[in-house]
Amino acid sequence: MSDLWDDVEKKGRGTMKLRKLFLLSGTVALAGCAHVDPNPAFHELANTVHLRTGKRVQWNRGSAQDAEAQAAVASLLSRPLTAGSAVQVALLNNHRLQATYEELGIAQADLVEAGLLRNPIFTFERRFPGQALEMDVLKEFIDILLLPLRKRIAAAQFEATKLRVAHEVLVTAAEVRAAFHEHQGDQQLVDLRNTVAAATERSAEAALRMHEAGNLKNLDLATEQASHAQAKIELAKAQSEATQSREKLNKLMGAFGEQTNWTVASRLPDLPGEEVSISQLESRAIQQRLDLAAARQEFIAQARSLGIARADAILERAEIGAHYEREISGEYAIGPSVNVPIPIFNQGQPAFARASAKLRQGQQRYLALATDIRSDVRAARDRMLLARQQVEYFKSTALPTRTRVTEESQLEYNAMQIGPLQLLQAKQDEVKTGADSVEALRDYWVARAELEKAVGGSLGGKILQFTSDKESENHH
Repeated sequence: MSDLWDDVEKKGRGTMKLRKLFLLSGTVALAGCAHVDPNPAFHELANTVHLRTGKRVQWNRGSAQDAEAQAAVASLLSRPLTAGSAVQVALLNNHRLQATYEELGIAQADLVEAGLLRNPIFTFERRFPGQALEMDVLKEFIDILLLPLRKRIAAAQFEATKLRVAHEVLVTAAEVRAAFHEHQGDQQLVDLRNTVAAATERSAEAALRMHEAGNLKNLDLATEQASHAQAKIELAKAQSEATQSREKLNKLMGAFGEQTNWTVASRLPDLPGEEVSISQLESRAIQQRLDLAAARQEFIAQARSLGIARADAILERAEIGAHYEREISGEYAIGPSVNVPIPIFNQGQPAFARASAKLRQGQQRYLALATDIRSDVRAARDRMLLARQQVEYFKSTALPTRTRVTEESQLEYNAMQIGPLQLLQAKQDEVKTGADSVEALRDYWVARAELEKAVGGSLGGKILQFTSDKESENHH
C-alpha cells in the first residue's frame, strides 16, 4: 500500500489537487467536531423546578455534588418528614428521575449531530494486473443544502425534550405530595381506629360482666361483641392501607434499606384559611403545563419537517465530489463528480403526504392534551372544593354535635339514667365521626396536590413558564 501512495505522489499536479482535496476534507471534519454538553439544559430545568417547587434537583453523574445530595437525603430522612421534605428527598433520590435526566444528554447529542455534515465517502479501486486506479471523494448534496433546516428541526425537538423532562419532575413532586398526605391521613386513621378498638373492647368486657351478673340480655351482649369485632376489622384495614401508602411514598422517594425507617408528623395540617382563586385555573394550566408546551414544540418540529420532506425524498442520494483516474500508460484525469437521482418513479409525494399526516396528527394530539388538561383541572378542583366543604361541615356541625351527645350521655350516666354501654357507645360514635373527618381532611390535601399537578405548579400568583438562567436571576 505504501508503494501505491508513493506512485500516486509522483503524478504531478493532478495528484497535488487530490491531496489538497483530502486536506480540505480533514479540515472540514475537524471544524465540524462539536462538544456535547447537556449541562446548560439541566440548569434551565433546575431553575424551573426551583421556581415552581422551591426544591433543588441533582443529576447524578459521578460528581462531588452527588455525595452532597445523598448526605442531604440522609439528613432529611433522619427527621420527621413533612410534605416539602418528602418532595425534596424524591427529587434527589428517585432513580426514575435520574434516568429521565439522561434524556437531556440524548437530545443534546441529537441536536449537535443535526448540526454536523455527514462524513464524505472515499472510494478506491485498483486494477490487477497493472497499475490502473480510480479514487472518488463524494459528499451528499442534500446534506449541505438542508443542514440549516435540519438544525432548526432538531432545536425544536430538543426544546420539547427539555419541557417533557421538566414536566416529569413536577409530576413526581405533585405525586409525592399527594402520597405523603395520603399516608399521613392513613396513619392518623390508624391511631383513631386503635382508639375505637380499645373503646369497643372495654364495652364488650363490660357487657360480658353485666351478662354474667344477669343484667344484660344475650342480644345486647352479642351486639357489643360484634361491634368490637367490626372495630378490629376496621383497624386492620386502616393498618393495611397505611402500610400500602407508606410503600407508595417509599417508591416515589426512591427509598430502600435503612432509608425506609422514616417517620411523619402524626396529624394532617388544618385547612388553609383562604382558598385559592379558582376562576382562571384552566387558562393558568394551559399556560403553565410543560407537557403541553412540549407538544407545541413537537408540532413546530413537524411543521419544519414538512418544508423539507419532498426535497429530502427526491435528493436523498444526490452526491457531489471529485474523481481521480490514472491509466496503466501513466495518463491521469481529475475532475468533479455529480450523482443525481432522476425523480421518475418517486417524486416525493409519499414523503410529503407522510409529513403532512404527522403534522395534522401533532396538531390533534396537542388539542386533545389541552382538552384533557382542562378536564383534569375541573375534576381536581371539584374534588378539592367538595372535600373542603365536608371538612368544614365536620368542624362546624358533625363533630360538635357528637361531642354534645357524649357530654349529655356522661351527665345522664352520672345521674344513673343510662348504663355504661350507652356512654361507651356515644364515645365510640364520637371517635368514628372524628375518623370520618380525618378522611375528609386527607382527601382535601390529596385533591389539592392533584390540582397542583393538573395546573402544572402554582395555583396562584404569577404564571410560571419554562425559564432560562437569566430569567431565573431576574425573578430573584
